[in-house]
Amino acid sequence: MEKRNKVFIATSLDGYIADKNGGLDWLHSIPNPEQVDMGYGPFMDEVDAIVMGRRTFETVCGFDCPWPYAKPVFVLSRTIKSIPEEYADKAELVKGSLIEVVEQINGRGFNQLYIDGGTTIQSFLKEDLIDDLIMTTIPVLLGGGSSLFGDLDKPLDFEFVSSQVYLDKVPQVRYKRITT
Repeated sequence: MEKRNKVFIATSLDGYIADKNGGLDWLHSIPNPEQVDMGYGPFMDEVDAIVMGRRTFETVCGFDCPWPYAKPVFVLSRTIKSIPEEYADKAELVKGSLIEVVEQINGRGFNQLYIDGGTTIQSFLKEDLIDDLIMTTIPVLLGGGSSLFGDLDKPLDFEFVSSQVYLDKVPQVRYKRITT
């Protein structure tokens, strides 16, 4: 099976994934009374496992809802020594270089990986380890916060695959990495 690392994320018009205080309330600024998932369900059907950073893991653990993932979750961290006991059956700590981590996870049969979390996505991009970008743009300017993209050593070329508009206001664009 082909191995692919995929990003599915929402950004503000000015490219932020969290506001200046780390908040995510702006993600719900467009009324969504029917709770349209904006393609998240079909995307999750495409992936085998999730790779996220420590901060994203801690954010998810702080949500006031049951654990949201039915897929294996691998947490990258240099600072935590173990997954908290209440999440031990839901997530696994992984360490090493990103290439080593991806090889370990792929070696366990998980080939379609959802890469989540700002710093984690930036790190994967720096290592040229992202194959697909699915970006949903919420029409709000935050004026600062956590940027989705960071500095890269070289340009990475992607090609347009498709787009869709949700709730008549929220565009989502899918890109695929062009490899030479």
